Amino acid sequence: MVFKRLLGAIGVGGPSVDTVLDDGAVLPGGVLSGRVCVVGGTSAAEIEHVTLELVARVEAEGGDGEREGLVAFHRATVDGGFRLAEGQEREVAFGLPLPWETPMTELHGQGLGVVLGVRTELAVAGAKDKGDLDPLRVRPLPLQEAVLEAFGQLGYGFTGADLELGHIDGTSQSLPFYQEIELSPPPSLAHALQEVEVTFLATPVGMEVVLEADKRGGPLSAGGDAVHRFTVAHQDVERMDWPAAVDSWVRGLVERRDDAYVLDHGPAASEAHFAGHGAGGRSGPGTGAVVAGVAAGVAVGVVGGIVAAEVVDEIGDAFEGDEGDEGED
Repeated sequence: MVFKRLLGAIGVGGPSVDTVLDDGAVLPGGVLSGRVCVVGGTSAAEIEHVTLELVARVEAEGGDGEREGLVAFHRATVDGGFRLAEGQEREVAFGLPLPWETPMTELHGQGLGVVLGVRTELAVAGAKDKGDLDPLRVRPLPLQEAVLEAFGQLGYGFTGADLELGHIDGTSQSLPFYQEIELSPPPSLAHALQEVEVTFLATPVGMEVVLEADKRGGPLSAGGDAVHRFTVAHQDVERMDWPAAVDSWVRGLVERRDDAYVLDHGPAASEAHFAGHGAGGRSGPGTGAVVAGVAAGVAVGVVGGIVAAEVVDEIGDAFEGDEGDEGED
């Protein structure tokens, strides 16, 4: 889907811009490809730059509850420094490397309710306007998929996924937010756990897997969160017994409380990176629409919930009203 509009900041008759992304989901750390077409208006214009900006709908926790808003997490200039004649068309192909921590939006073709987009900014003679806004689809890395499949084989169920503003202390996290994939425990651990949250922080050589277990209290033990980090290499994806490794990780958390890694939701982080839109629930059009489901070696299924096509159809509405929240560079 392509969203096209006249550049209001430049006035009626100004240039217009289309961005078309190549089909298919991309990988974190991979290259997003496509083309940008700029069409001249009723008079010549000096195009200073054409910039692509990756944005995500993110949740932030504060004293007044949760808020939602857009966070821009990557920018790259793909064209600029040229004069566009009246009615002239100029097209440029691009290959934009994605950050390794880019969150996944789908698994095995099923949407997770996470909303990412590519916004196109056109700067003309000192005026800027954020024109195109296109949905971005990201599939998991093989290592991420192996870990999630292991959870599925162990009987865990998918309950949701979201993006949280803040930093996980003690990790190499580079983006201003992180993705949480929320899982319900299997029957064998239901007495000890309410939920397990999984976060992947990928790098070129591997990734940190951060697990947060919401432990139930008992007669002789207090409940609460236990958090720990495990480091794995991409080359290990075919070497390890992932169900055994994941089971060991979780059972280690059940047996002890580990606060070495804490989630930072501090107000300073919120003010630095986030523009809120009032209290709300889970981000994006996937709110409340995904439920648990595991089937035949597939790590996480979305049963009776939202699928990738619906995320694409609704991304325009999801971002409506957010443009202009970010400060101009």
